[in-house]
Amino acid sequence: MNLKLEKPIVFFDLETTGVNIGNDRIVEISILKVFPNGNKESKTWLVNPEIEIPKEASDIHGITNEKVVTEPTFKELAKKVNKMIMGCDLAGFNSNRFDIPLLAEELMRAGIDFDMNNRKAIDVQVIFHKKEQRTLSAGYQFYCGKELEGAHGAEADTNATFEILLAQLDKYDDIGNTVDALSEYSTHGKRADFAGFILMNDEDQEIFSFGKYKGRTVEEVLKENPGYHNWIQNADFPLYTKKVLKQIKERMSAPKKNTMTDEEKLVALQQKFNLR
Repeated sequence: MNLKLEKPIVFFDLETTGVNIGNDRIVEISILKVFPNGNKESKTWLVNPEIEIPKEASDIHGITNEKVVTEPTFKELAKKVNKMIMGCDLAGFNSNRFDIPLLAEELMRAGIDFDMNNRKAIDVQVIFHKKEQRTLSAGYQFYCGKELEGAHGAEADTNATFEILLAQLDKYDDIGNTVDALSEYSTHGKRADFAGFILMNDEDQEIFSFGKYKGRTVEEVLKENPGYHNWIQNADFPLYTKKVLKQIKERMSAPKKNTMTDEEKLVALQQKFNLR
């Protein structure tokens, strides 16, 4: 079964200084852009993170401080990266919980207002774990019958992820082949932000997932404790979480739209001027 696309989709992978979405930085990014007509475009960049790469991270992906010292910073690459992913859906391996949130932080840190509105996200790892419970290398062997050469290199992981998804489409006829279907299947739950600090309840209302207000709606909390918004904005939360919270606060303070129909407005005017 072929992957059915209505617009381009970007498969990407990040190698980083660590796993803290708010504080760690990208040291390598690889993008594979797949177009609805089947054409592909790819690009891989090494990135100077401007902070120390811990030995523990270098031991995994092989990228050392010396290797990236002369490479461009992400801020210098941000416009190119944003241009390549603009108008595209996104896909990766563990991308919903890590790669997309961290990429969003880096873009926003560089002054680019990243947003997931009008995008879908496919997490190939979620499909894999729901079906087989394995790792990326094992998944590549399982689905594609090949050893993953260069594992933990962004380019190798990105291409392997795309190949795995195509193999999953051939193997499972119940997950669909559209971005909408795959996005829904590969999502654990509805989140308002990437990091999961703000979730969506069954009524599609934003709720806090942490702290003393866990489980309560954001609007209810902000009405009760307006200072909570400022506390989060000044605390060590991801930039995208802060952006979502700010949008909710602005939505709450926006003038209420008049939803009366023309007939209802006419009746109200007649009643006001005692015309009935």
